[in-house]
Amino acid sequence: MSIESHIAELEKKHRAIEKEIEMELTHPNSDEVKVSSLKRKKLRIKDEMMRLKYPEPTLH
Repeated sequence: MSIESHIAELEKKHRAIEKEIEMELTHPNSDEVKVSSLKRKKLRIKDEMMRLKYPEPTLH
């Protein structure tokens, strides 16, 4: 899998989690633990996307 396709897959997952969070928050009895967990998962995916898009230069 190329880096570009991996990033595209991560972006797809990121959007899906965002929709899931929005759906959960529309419910009057939304599960705050579930929402918090989804937000952490979304952040980990975003961090991974940034790491792949902008790798840190190696020091020699």
